[in-house]
Amino acid sequence: MSFKRIQKIPTPDQILQKMPMSATLKKIKAGRDREILNILKGKDKRLLVIIGPCSADNELALCEYVSRLAPLQNKVRDRLILIPRIYTNKPRTTGAGYKGMLHQPKASEGPNISQGIIVIRRMHLKALAESGLTAADEMLYPENYPYLEDILSYVTIGARSVENQEHRLTVSGLDIPVGMKNPTSGDLNVLLNSVQAAQIPHTFIYNGWEVNTQGNPLAHCILRGAINCHGQSIPNYHYEDLINFAQAYLKRKLLNPAVIVDTNHANSDKDFRQQPRIAEEVMRSLNRSKDLKKMVKGLMIESYLKEGSQEVGGRMFGKSITDACLGWPDTKKLILTLAENNK
Repeated sequence: MSFKRIQKIPTPDQILQKMPMSATLKKIKAGRDREILNILKGKDKRLLVIIGPCSADNELALCEYVSRLAPLQNKVRDRLILIPRIYTNKPRTTGAGYKGMLHQPKASEGPNISQGIIVIRRMHLKALAESGLTAADEMLYPENYPYLEDILSYVTIGARSVENQEHRLTVSGLDIPVGMKNPTSGDLNVLLNSVQAAQIPHTFIYNGWEVNTQGNPLAHCILRGAINCHGQSIPNYHYEDLINFAQAYLKRKLLNPAVIVDTNHANSDKDFRQQPRIAEEVMRSLNRSKDLKKMVKGLMIESYLKEGSQEVGGRMFGKSITDACLGWPDTKKLILTLAENNK
């Protein structure tokens, strides 16, 4: 065994006791959760827009970004619900590179996971307190979810995790919406299998306990495009893609069938500038088809204060150090356009 013990990780109970969520924030979250739930269940015709940087890398920049979303949310409240992306874990295709604030509270320094747990919880609480917007985070490591379970209104399962048994079973025990991305191969049967698994009860090992779950009826699909065997991007957001997937989805007879379209990643061939065009095309598809209007519940968009990306250690405040993102002016323009087109 080559494992070397570094330090004991504090338990979720210890962290939540040390950094509790106030009664005021709990009330805000309960209200936001109801709104998001009603959209996913088809009781509310507004769209979800899950939006923010590829990965959170700086508390001040992230909180400024989320605070800018707050007045925009007020302006588009009748048409859209904005969910900030506060992604504190970053999956890496080869395992190398920056793995997010949980691993590295300061991107320029080495890993310190115990400190990272404290830093990400503090950041989520601060962003919520300053904006009134509950957030989404990616569940890269299921055992870390309890550190944020009282704060988050939305969770995503990434393309590299969606086939993992532990992720599927853990989702079955969550009581908030979980968007599950299609795998990088683009296999939609795998995606639907994952949602089906997440929606039914299970008994398994979780954080030192034998647990059972009731299943999560709010587990649903995110389409993010695919990569073929030659490394080429294959989008799955076009009208025909959405219609075909909707038919396959309904054949499964799953609970609350819902789709979120990711406008970046393989759908944009990682060209962040294509996101507005893709989002607007999806909106036209929804306005063309009552079936799609009923099933597609929103969009996922990568954006930050400054457009593009920079290397780790770059000095531009609010510019991504992972995938390139839309800048704020284009973000604001896109949100207002989406609200106008959600008829």
